Amino acid sequence: MADTKKQNYLKGAAILAATAIIAKVISGLYKIPLFGMLDNAAAGYYQVAYNVYMLLAAVTTAGIPVALSRLVSAASATGNKGLIRRYFSIALPAFAILGFVLMGLIFLYADQLATALHNANAAAGIRVLAPAVFFGCVIAVYRGYMQGHGNMVPTAISQIIEVVCKAIFGLLIAWALISAGFSNITVSAGAIAGVSIGLGLGIPVLIYFKKKTDRETGLSRRDTGRYDGSSLKIIGRVFKVSIPITLGSVFISLMTNIDTAIVNNRLVSGAGFPKEEAEALYGIYAKGLSLLNLSSALIVPVTVSIIPAIAAAIANDRRREAALITESSLRLTNILAMPAGVGLTVLSYPIYTVLLGVSELGPRLLSVFGIASYFVCLQLITTAILQANSLERVPIMSYLAGGLVQIVIDYYLVGLREVNILGSPVGTLSCYFTITLINFIFIVSKVKNRPNFGRVFFKPALCTAIMGVAAWAVYGLLYRLGAPSLGTGRLALAAYMFPAIIVAIIVYAILVIATKTVTKEDMRHVPRGEKLSKMLKIK
Repeated sequence: MADTKKQNYLKGAAILAATAIIAKVISGLYKIPLFGMLDNAAAGYYQVAYNVYMLLAAVTTAGIPVALSRLVSAASATGNKGLIRRYFSIALPAFAILGFVLMGLIFLYADQLATALHNANAAAGIRVLAPAVFFGCVIAVYRGYMQGHGNMVPTAISQIIEVVCKAIFGLLIAWALISAGFSNITVSAGAIAGVSIGLGLGIPVLIYFKKKTDRETGLSRRDTGRYDGSSLKIIGRVFKVSIPITLGSVFISLMTNIDTAIVNNRLVSGAGFPKEEAEALYGIYAKGLSLLNLSSALIVPVTVSIIPAIAAAIANDRRREAALITESSLRLTNILAMPAGVGLTVLSYPIYTVLLGVSELGPRLLSVFGIASYFVCLQLITTAILQANSLERVPIMSYLAGGLVQIVIDYYLVGLREVNILGSPVGTLSCYFTITLINFIFIVSKVKNRPNFGRVFFKPALCTAIMGVAAWAVYGLLYRLGAPSLGTGRLALAAYMFPAIIVAIIVYAILVIATKTVTKEDMRHVPRGEKLSKMLKIK
């Protein structure tokens, strides 16, 4: 029975991990053509509105599925079908009402929110996102209910529907509004409408799966059982479990919105740019930011798999095994994140120009974001390691420290006219570097049988350095040979860039296998990694 539960858990984790990769890649990639269509000001309006939504989504939905899934799972284990029905029947209207109230407040006070973030033109986009908060609350209840039954498929399917619809409808609406000659404010609001549409279309799918789950588990309206407390008591239990989870999710989103307000304000009050020019500068920043988190999608499945693996090893007093898993996960993170970050930095000019448009500042921003993307990945894996070792409070402290560092650096650097928007990615880099550093300090001081950091960092860094030189050399050679005849337009730069990327990937793959940088143990943390390791003859 225990083995079956473990297999179901691992299967569910694998489903959600694969979904997280797909969703994050689609979400990141769709912004490339979207920001290619939007001018810098419209991109800035879009990003401000989206940052508000991410904060509200974290507040309303981050902890609800986890809390409800725990309660439903516990009731299911005791066979109390009546209590399972009661949990859902109380949670759904309660959180639907919460979502409806928040939706109304957001719609009514969108102007005040946008003004507080020093970008009043983002108000239209915030209003368009108001229904997404209501939909998100309803979806969270359905997902938690299904996950409590051990069924991760509905969550995965609804997430894919959400992100695909966000991309398709967002692009189509933006294109239609641009073609019709609407203003930047209307275009940015239309582009973000895909988020609300995607969430809304996911609800009928979850209703179908809920009914199917009830049929399969034999649940019906006639089921009764020990109700175990009043409605308020049950809602209190959901909040008791969800609030700590929500706090961690809210913090990053909250810091993003605070940073948005500071950057927009300091461009005007500190650097002295006119409001319209400041909005355009923030738009350039938003476009570069869209590429920051792409590489972290590769690390999500690693964090999902190592937490239960390390926790299980520690629980059975297999400290050496826990240390090996920790070392392997850190090395795999470096193997994946280092080349992605260096690639963005080394090829920042052609990547930004080809994907996001011609800009003098854009490539310079992206070169810093490339380095920052590595530390985004490293803080993800170090946070997972701390959580697996029952040190879950440490990341809260490190997030707070990193956020404060970003606020101070952004306030000072963005306010300097000669630095302006270039100071913001420096603040982002400093934030994630600080989080990673604090996490590592506690791993070294608190985690027993800590990994060999030489093996974790040295070989991946060596292979990445050679790969970076190869990418830079091939692009530079092709540029010099092709520029006289093909020119230096976006299509021409793409012709020079993509062969350089392909060569870099081949060089890096050969190096990590030849130097035994990646091992068979490392590949166990990747979906279907064992089959891949056999195919590549990794030992």
